[in-house]
Amino acid sequence: VQLQASGGGLVQAGGSLRLSCLASTHTFGEYHMGWFRQTPGTGREFVAREFVAAITRNSERTRYADSVEGRFIISKDNAKKMVYLQMDSLKPEDTAVYYCAADPSDIPSSSSVPDYWGQGTLVTVSS
Repeated sequence: VQLQASGGGLVQAGGSLRLSCLASTHTFGEYHMGWFRQTPGTGREFVAREFVAAITRNSERTRYADSVEGRFIISKDNAKKMVYLQMDSLKPEDTAVYYCAADPSDIPSSSSVPDYWGQGTLVTVSS
């Protein structure tokens, strides 16, 4: 599965962005999808990817990190092979590279490592 994320950019605090992720597979409906983010590190420090949101195969359930609950909405369109992340009320601490991820078995979460990852799209929120 190849994933192509897009929609990142520069936005002021309080603004909105919508991220999109296009999947290359014909069986997109068989995958749970998620969004993760990674803040830019300084020097040689390792910065782990942080779970943001997830959605089940047929959009029955969603889950969010506490830090984005009530501000971000994840959605999935199986016919278009797309997953979206609507981000509202953005804060400077939301600045990160955002990655979409797919897994055929496990719903993405803070304790999972999905099988497939996109290349990431940078979101910068200015104060």
